[in-house]
Amino acid sequence: MSLKRIYAAALVAALVWALPVTAHHSHGNYDLKSYLEMEGTVREVHWINPHTWIYMEVENDDGSSTLWTLEGGGIIALTRRGWTQDSVQVGDTINVRCHPLRGGTPSCLFGYLRTADGQEGEYD
Repeated sequence: MSLKRIYAAALVAALVWALPVTAHHSHGNYDLKSYLEMEGTVREVHWINPHTWIYMEVENDDGSSTLWTLEGGGIIALTRRGWTQDSVQVGDTINVRCHPLRGGTPSCLFGYLRTADGQEGEYD
C-alpha cells in the first residue's frame, strides 16, 4: 500500500471519528397527537443528560394525588432555550403541557412548562 493511500485512509478515519453522533431514540411510547395540561408541585428534579426529569405531584378531583414523571430535553437544548438548573426547584408549583405515555401510566413527554414566577417555554 502506498504512503499516499495510508494518509488518505487515516484522514478519512479521523474525519469519521470526529463527526458528532446524532442518533436518538424514538418518542413512540408517547401519544404525540394529544396533550395533557396539569398543575402540580415539584417533588424531584434531575438535571441530567441525555434527558432531564421532573417528578410532579398532581392533585386529583377526589382529593388524592398522583406522582407524574415528566421527561424533558437535554441540558444543552434547555440552556439554549433559557432554562437553568435553578429554573425549577423542589416545592415549586408548575403548569405543564405534555404528551401522555401511551400505556396510561402517569408519565409525560414535555411540551411546555410555566413556573410560578412566570417563566414559560418549551422544555423539550
